[in-house]
Amino acid sequence: MKTLGVISDTHGLLREVAVASLAGSDAIVHAGDVGKPEVLSALREIAPLTAIRGNVDRWAGDLPDTAVLRFAGHAIYVIHDLNVLDFDPAASGIDIVIAGHSHRPLIREDGGVLYLNPGSAGPRRFRLPVGLATVTFAGGKPEARLIEFDV
Repeated sequence: MKTLGVISDTHGLLREVAVASLAGSDAIVHAGDVGKPEVLSALREIAPLTAIRGNVDRWAGDLPDTAVLRFAGHAIYVIHDLNVLDFDPAASGIDIVIAGHSHRPLIREDGGVLYLNPGSAGPRRFRLPVGLATVTFAGGKPEARLIEFDV
């Protein structure tokens, strides 16, 4: 079994509960709005990291706007704002689309593609939950799980 930790919208705040929730991940994806480079450094200490730039990450010129990775035999596309997705993931062979930006956690399947927004792990916005997600791969269909923090 492989586990992918998924975090987004930290806005410079990496909580201890997030670090603990990601411990044991085989890899981590940060879907943008990192906030500070120290967040990326801390995440890299946990597991290999794929990170993209969000709309508040003007400082992060070395981060790409999107990323494509293969993990546990699945093609994963990472974009900060799902609203600007400009292609058909299923037709392109993408199995999972990971996005952030809205701070609204989401797990849904559409056309055979798993769409995942882990929500925001950073400062609370409005009354939205704070948390992250994990995706486990055990040979079959990937299973996404939202983890809400009690903060």
